[in-house]
Amino acid sequence: MKDKFDELFNETQEVVSEFEAFAPDSFDSTQLDLSDRAALKRVFGLSTELTDISEAEYRKLRLERVVLVGVWTDGSDQDAQNSMAELAALAETAGSEVLDAVTQRREKPDPATYIGSGKVNELKGIVRANGADTVICDGELSPSQLRNLEDKVKVKVVDRTALILDIFAQHAKSKEGKAQVELAQMSYMLPRLRGWGESLSRQAARAGGIGGRGPGETKIEIDHRRIRDKMAKLKRELGEMKTARDTKRQERRRNSIPSVAIAGYTNAGKSSLLNRLTNAGVLVQNALFATLDPTVRKAETADGRIYTLTDTVGFVRHLPHELIDAFKSTLEEVSSADLIVHVVDGASADPLGEMAAVRQVIRDRGGAGIPAIIALNKVDIAQPETIRAVMREEQMAVKISVHTGFGIQELTHLIEASLPRPKIEISALIPFSRGDLLNRVHESGEVIAFEHTESGTKVRARVDEALAAKLNIFAAAVN
Repeated sequence: MKDKFDELFNETQEVVSEFEAFAPDSFDSTQLDLSDRAALKRVFGLSTELTDISEAEYRKLRLERVVLVGVWTDGSDQDAQNSMAELAALAETAGSEVLDAVTQRREKPDPATYIGSGKVNELKGIVRANGADTVICDGELSPSQLRNLEDKVKVKVVDRTALILDIFAQHAKSKEGKAQVELAQMSYMLPRLRGWGESLSRQAARAGGIGGRGPGETKIEIDHRRIRDKMAKLKRELGEMKTARDTKRQERRRNSIPSVAIAGYTNAGKSSLLNRLTNAGVLVQNALFATLDPTVRKAETADGRIYTLTDTVGFVRHLPHELIDAFKSTLEEVSSADLIVHVVDGASADPLGEMAAVRQVIRDRGGAGIPAIIALNKVDIAQPETIRAVMREEQMAVKISVHTGFGIQELTHLIEASLPRPKIEISALIPFSRGDLLNRVHESGEVIAFEHTESGTKVRARVDEALAAKLNIFAAAVN
């Protein structure tokens, strides 16, 4: 009796574990609140501002009326224009109004002010003429470059990294996403922390009497220490969240469930594709970085095999390394996948450049050896020469339009054909009392033939090692 109870308990645990493997993760976001998000209005003080830390100045940003500045060091003039157009899109996504833009051709950015002294004077005039309150630079500036440029143009200066961090802070919905963004913000802000007036050198009070008095910590040192303590706490919290996600991923691995990651440049149509393939109900918005919280959904092949589809955060050129470090656990959804569907925006001005940027991030995360399918999206509005250029470069590519549904069926067939296949062929007579095993054969294996008999179901199939071990006890009954 006890043996039967143990067997039933184990079967129940397997069913529960398989169900939990597909339960919504803590980092999943119910991203259907588009109307709520559209109703939000920008306010003074972006989320890049650190609060409740100290009295020091934390570069309180006001991205409202901005002028863009870029330094063009290599590539063609078209490359420079594309980069500035993307910076403008990022600025507008952050809620700002772009008034003007200037670029300068240099071998390298000026070490003191990012742009040369002549351009600084020109920029100052443009800022005054337009009534701009912020300058956004198309690159990551050092603390001294930010300070020097601000002193000369007399308005706030923000670099590309701070801009992207703010967009991420606006769009992060889940607890993990918010913690990741906050950690990235603090990593970025720590070396750029500036005191106000005497707070740089003001010393904190220190008790101790004769022999115990000393210079103590300056205000800026206290600020640094508090930020480092907060960063350590965030890293611990993210580590705990990562453990929970790894457990679910390992559970899916244990059940031999293949995983497919949908990756690509920001606003390429990844969430729209996931909705089209699985009816996931993920937020779709014509905006950069609309999706920050990965969403895992269950899918099924035509022959009944189960696999997962994961919508991931979009990539962008020069993605800040603070974000890559903070989001490394999220990016593991790509680097641990069995197959990557690389969605490319066919209507983009530079799809090949965007593809290269995405592949660089995937390589940096250890995913260079994962097979990938190029899904060239928006072909209904793309230029024919752009489509031809991408298709010439890529062997494993399919033209699609998520909007119209064109090519979706072909892409689905290609995904199913590219999934890893079970390697062990086995023949077994599965008793009717073990319908759970037969169900797993159908879901994760490839059924070659099956026949219902008086004593059970005779099946010949290819399965994974774990399932083959469970079926071995019924294999002898076939012979």
